[in-house]
Amino acid sequence: MKIWICIIYLLFSFAQPISAESPSSPKKELAIVIDDLGNNMKGTADILNLPITLTVAIMPFLPSTREDAELAYHNGHEVIVHLPMEPKMGKKSWLGPGAITTDLSDKEIRKRVEAAIKDVPHAVGMNHHMGSKATEDERVMRIVLEVCKKHGLFYLDSKTTGKSVVGKLASEMNIPYLENNLFFDDIYSTQHITKQANLLVRKLTETERLIAIGHVGVSGPMMFSVLKEYIPVYQDKANIVSLSNLIPELKLIKKVPEYSE
Repeated sequence: MKIWICIIYLLFSFAQPISAESPSSPKKELAIVIDDLGNNMKGTADILNLPITLTVAIMPFLPSTREDAELAYHNGHEVIVHLPMEPKMGKKSWLGPGAITTDLSDKEIRKRVEAAIKDVPHAVGMNHHMGSKATEDERVMRIVLEVCKKHGLFYLDSKTTGKSVVGKLASEMNIPYLENNLFFDDIYSTQHITKQANLLVRKLTETERLIAIGHVGVSGPMMFSVLKEYIPVYQDKANIVSLSNLIPELKLIKKVPEYSE
């Protein structure tokens, strides 16, 4: 009789659903980055009022650069510099002022990166706007990362090219860096953004930490609508954090002394 009771108990135990995560296991981490602020872009105000911590990438030298940085900061979001960099394709006019291009001298690149950092209040990191050509150029990116290190900034590689040298150089130079895992809105449609939002949900079941990038502008209102719907879904699976939360060692990085020209 006791044997049958044990067998029934074991069968009942195996029949119960197994939770993917135990109640005591730490939640995964998700950082959501919103690019292209700084030019009175569509969706800016709505996205900055979302009830989560975002990292917002703000372009320098534009009409609402400082206003957007201050609003983001006061709403509890993290601010990074969205530095315009040369792409392989596209118009130079899409880059905006102060862009980093591969034909610039070392001195001019350094000057422009310094000015961009100075123009975006509260910035603690940097990523690039476009930049598929510039981020493949070791000379250019070494200078950009040197200036980041000088100011104690981390670097987010948006991964606009598979041949980026950012990770290699950042590792060599001991600079905190991160890599984007997913673009929400590489195609400007609610259908595609929703598809990517669902893909992110699936990725959260198998990955401990993720970074996803969306934009204000053409896709801004669509991004707001989809994020508003999916925030509870993401919060159920992960802690939504700022980028710097994914770099514990960042607090140990000190600004290096200024170098001479």
